[in-house]
Amino acid sequence: MAFARALLPALLSSALTGVPPGLPDTPSIASHASHASFTSSASLASYDGQTRHETALFSLKSSNNAAAQAFTVDGSRISRVSVYLASGAATGTVTAQIRRVHGDGGSAIASKTLDLATLGGAGAGWVEFPVSATVTAGTTYHLFVQATTAESKPIAWYGTRQPVSGSLTSWNYDRAYWGGWHAEASRPAFHVNPTGSERCGETEPCYVPATALAARTSGLLTNRVATEAVLPSFAVGASYVDGSNVLRLPSGRWRYLPDGASASTVVAADDPGALAQIDESRAWLAAGKVPGATPVQRAAVQRALLSMRALLKPNGAFAAGWAPPWEYSWPRDGAFASAAFAVTGHDEEAYRILDYDALTQRPDGTWEARTELDGSGPPDARKWQLDGNGWVPWATWQWYRAAPPGSRDERLRALYPMVRKAADHAARSLGSDGLPPASPDYWELDTETANIGTAAPLLAGLNASADLAGRLGMGGDAERWRDAARRLAAGIAASFAPAGYPRTADGRHGRDSAVAFMAPPFNAAPPGLGEALDSTHRALLLPNGGVSPGNDPDFSWGSYAWTASTSFFALAWSGTGEQAKAGRVLDWVLSKRNGLGELPETVNGAGLPSSVAPLGWTDSLVVLTTLALQGSPQPTPPGAVAHRADEDGPGTTPPAGKGPAASAPKPAHGNGDRG
Repeated sequence: MAFARALLPALLSSALTGVPPGLPDTPSIASHASHASFTSSASLASYDGQTRHETALFSLKSSNNAAAQAFTVDGSRISRVSVYLASGAATGTVTAQIRRVHGDGGSAIASKTLDLATLGGAGAGWVEFPVSATVTAGTTYHLFVQATTAESKPIAWYGTRQPVSGSLTSWNYDRAYWGGWHAEASRPAFHVNPTGSERCGETEPCYVPATALAARTSGLLTNRVATEAVLPSFAVGASYVDGSNVLRLPSGRWRYLPDGASASTVVAADDPGALAQIDESRAWLAAGKVPGATPVQRAAVQRALLSMRALLKPNGAFAAGWAPPWEYSWPRDGAFASAAFAVTGHDEEAYRILDYDALTQRPDGTWEARTELDGSGPPDARKWQLDGNGWVPWATWQWYRAAPPGSRDERLRALYPMVRKAADHAARSLGSDGLPPASPDYWELDTETANIGTAAPLLAGLNASADLAGRLGMGGDAERWRDAARRLAAGIAASFAPAGYPRTADGRHGRDSAVAFMAPPFNAAPPGLGEALDSTHRALLLPNGGVSPGNDPDFSWGSYAWTASTSFFALAWSGTGEQAKAGRVLDWVLSKRNGLGELPETVNGAGLPSSVAPLGWTDSLVVLTTLALQGSPQPTPPGAVAHRADEDGPGTTPPAGKGPAASAPKPAHGNGDRG
């Protein structure tokens, strides 16, 4: 795959600009001929394939251009041919014919035309043409290729100018330059009756639309120890075998990561090792629950759970995604994954993440922004983030509520020192105004004053910690953290609520999707939150239908929607009785899954999945939202609520039995959601 990773973007660049790339020679992967000198006459061995494609050789645009390659075969039937093409044009057709005479269309014995738009538009890669032709072994035929388009962009057949031993003549039709057909010493890339690794999608990619390369990764293979990303170029035409991380390739064969291996392999369909892995992952899914009111929701949640499992390491580290900048464990992302595992019945995975949090907690009770997946520490000097002191106790509380009751108290006691250090640090951090200090939030950017992306998670964490302390009989801890939660709730009510929960307490940095952290299942929704959710969603809504994390005038997120931030609103509305709004947002998020069904981190201005896919945080949010919409919302930690002083009083607790969804006010504007 490393070959395609380096070469394909250059070819796409060439296709889109019309300038052939200056690339180093690359080794043949599956040629039927060796690479010494070439001859223009038929050789004893059949010449039915040539795999080098470092150079744009022949323009194919009708009616002035076409190309043909002489070949021989040792069989009597041809059922498929493939050529390596690059197209800057998004519309038009490409026709492949098997001819007896290269320049005589009347000599064609098989023909197949493919539509460029159906292939995905502009792009590059191997294009396979199904054909049916009876031939005579050893007889020379010609693979003729020509394209039509109304666009001015180039369409070219790629190949090599290096000598290819045993090869036959290629022909270039250029009416303007040659006046017709001209014999060439260069050799285009092609296969006749490709089999095994010659099929596209195995060692080299099928035709990859340029739009697919907006993302760095498209899927995951795993054996529950090692993980491997599926690159966008190898996701085209592929699909997962249902209920697994085994990839079904366009050829019909399977790619998977065998147990004990660190790299994937391609095997025949129904390979025993791959089947065993499929059975194991299906059994894991069946041991829990896969929520969803529709087939689309169930398919999305099933894939989300399997991807989260692939991102979870044996030591409990949870990778945000599987590309180098994402291959670290953030406490924030892990907390959401732990909660999603817990509520779907995967107790072991949920607890494993929390155990990792306990092992990587710093002596002062905080966490690094992110750690290496082996738990050895942070990869760089990125500033630590205080919101982890809220997210981890909140996730611990969610795990406890969902855990099997028999041993959960004992297991909680093992985690309790972590909870105590986290909650004590959070409580000590509060100033005289009840707010935490300025700290980088989930944007991972500093703010000058307290931000809602830190304050709201800390409120959830303090309430959760107090409840856990009470359940273990730690009355002193419980009262200390309840008092801190009341002070924080009052501070949030005074500094954030009047302006609709903006990003920062000083109100100078715009709206923030973290307003959703004031809603269930994090915090009981305070009065006025409905209008704040509506107005913030309107302010952050982008033309592509998703939302930006915020609209801070000092920082721009551009035209990219973030699926996690968009999902915040779906989860918040599902917990505050606004199921219709939540459903519309969830539908949008699910509509942005890629061809493998994975949820991307971002959606670009053109509405295409971008960045990495999957993103574990978005996977977790989709699981939680789908459960809530199906009538099984996560509970919300009881405790302080951010009431303003002109309402019921700061830091009050809802009456027993009155859930957050029931007590939450309806938004003032019913049309607030346009997602």
